[in-house]
Amino acid sequence: MLCLLNNTRPEWVDIAAANINTLLIDHAHCEKKAAANAMSMIQRYPNHEQIVREMILILKEEWEHFEKVYERIIQNNMQLTTDIGDDYAQQLSKHIRKREPERMLDMLLIDALIEARSCERFSLLATAPTISEDLRKFYQDLFVSEAGHYTTFTELARAYFPAEIVKQRLHELATIEAAIIDTLGHQPTIHG
Repeated sequence: MLCLLNNTRPEWVDIAAANINTLLIDHAHCEKKAAANAMSMIQRYPNHEQIVREMILILKEEWEHFEKVYERIIQNNMQLTTDIGDDYAQQLSKHIRKREPERMLDMLLIDALIEARSCERFSLLATAPTISEDLRKFYQDLFVSEAGHYTTFTELARAYFPAEIVKQRLHELATIEAAIIDTLGHQPTIHG
């Protein structure tokens, strides 16, 4: 799917469905961090108009997603807990090069990979028979949005860098991402 080099193992869906409340809390944290990431990109690259304009849109959309997931948490008589971090994103971030402009390219492509993996997971949740129809519909709607975010990040990379360099680096990072997914346990988290 998209730029991913491997698929989520089928048992992840069963684990996620059996622990839907844990998944929703993790999902809320992911949306919150995606919004914060968009703000961070604006802060880091204020002179790149295309990035700023797209990050404004993503920031608004990710925050709206956070609000929707948070409402589901409240409806389920739960509370949002402290964010314990995301090993997946942390491991991917270790591969961001330190010098510009390579850093900007890597950040855009890692954001694209995270959106692609979220998109894949949402598509699995959208069709999981062990999840309520209402929640399946919710994840179907998010699937479409995440696919759009993946496209935005890859298009931004191609707007600032030659297509061949983007393609090569995306493949390198996708290879790393696939290895990370294979080493993670099957947790009821969006990237676990």
